[in-house]
Parts: sequence; structure tokens; C-alpha cells
Amino acid sequence: MTFYRYLTRTRIGKWYASLADAQRQANSIGAGFTEPNGDFVAYRGTILEMREKPPQREWARRKDQ
Repeated sequence: MTFYRYLTRTRIGKWYASLADAQRQANSIGAGFTEPNGDFVAYRGTILEMREKPPQREWARRKDQ
């Protein structure tokens, strides 16, 4: 499963399971906006990052705690 997030020069978005969710939340970090016709427009310098599986935090991997 592919996960998506947007990066700006000063902010990093959360990982989302769908591109549509990442685009919906991009406005909150200043990465872009959705036009009235539904098209997403990224601001200049915005990067879309994709991964097959987002990295887990160390505490989430440990089973003994």
C-alpha cells in the first residue's frame, strides 16, 4: 500500500493512505489548495513524497512495553 504526504520548505505533513486525503490536508501546512472544480494545485516548492509503508517509531515496534 502506498502512503502519501506533502512537504514544504518549513513544514512536513502526516502520512495518508490515499492521495485524496493528503491533498485535502495539504492546505493546513501551506502546501497547496483545491480549486472549486476539484483539482489540487500545489504551491511552488511543494514536494509530494510517497512510500510503500511509513516508518514506525521505535516505541511502536517494541513488544515488551
